[in-house]
Amino acid sequence: MNVPIKPQNQSINFRYGDEQLVLERIKRPQATDRVLIKVHPDCRIVVSAPEDASNEAVLCAVKKRGRWIYQQLREFRQQLEHITPRRFVSGETHYYLGKQYLLKVIEAPKQVQGVKLLRGKLEVSVRTRDADSVRDLLTSWYKARAKENFARRLDAVLEQALWVTEKPPLRILSMKTQWGSCSPNGCITLNPHLIKAPRDCIDYVILHELCHIAEHNHGERFYRLMNQVMPGWEKTKERLDGMASSILPR
Repeated sequence: MNVPIKPQNQSINFRYGDEQLVLERIKRPQATDRVLIKVHPDCRIVVSAPEDASNEAVLCAVKKRGRWIYQQLREFRQQLEHITPRRFVSGETHYYLGKQYLLKVIEAPKQVQGVKLLRGKLEVSVRTRDADSVRDLLTSWYKARAKENFARRLDAVLEQALWVTEKPPLRILSMKTQWGSCSPNGCITLNPHLIKAPRDCIDYVILHELCHIAEHNHGERFYRLMNQVMPGWEKTKERLDGMASSILPR
């Protein structure tokens, strides 16, 4: 199983005024008959509903909050208009472990190319000042930091996962739709872009995958384990989902 960047669940169409909106319906783990509606900063509309609730019942709940949903969408769309694609030039901000750092590009033909986190800035030394070179160096730097930090965080949270008898293999792989995954044989794969998120978000993804070693599906036992090892994990998940548009390549 995996931690998706965007939930891969049932889609439901909903018309509000002249606009056709798409809702992502996911199963609500809590034992309740309430429908929970969330509009995320990337303009996804996610509806958490009990498994036995009909789509008609879900749409009825959504229509009652149609005005609120549209207002949230309008605010987030206005924010997204100001997000411009990365140009990998000095003055941009890039995330690392949940904090933003100014990028400083240094053209130094005779120096070794590389990236340093120095005095609150990400300094990138390149032989030729071009976006592709800066992007490639940053990508390699992020992957190296991800490998080092993820291994350390896995060691730290393993103490909570009492059902894991041996340290699982860990690999780093860029993925477009997943923060992490766990194979049937217990190998954990993590997205290197996750290194841009805060430490608690990294811990959440690792713990999520460790729970899948015990329970491969998102069943009652899985959520019981998640609540045991990370009380309040839902808020951390929401925080990570909200950062997706800022820390993933655009």
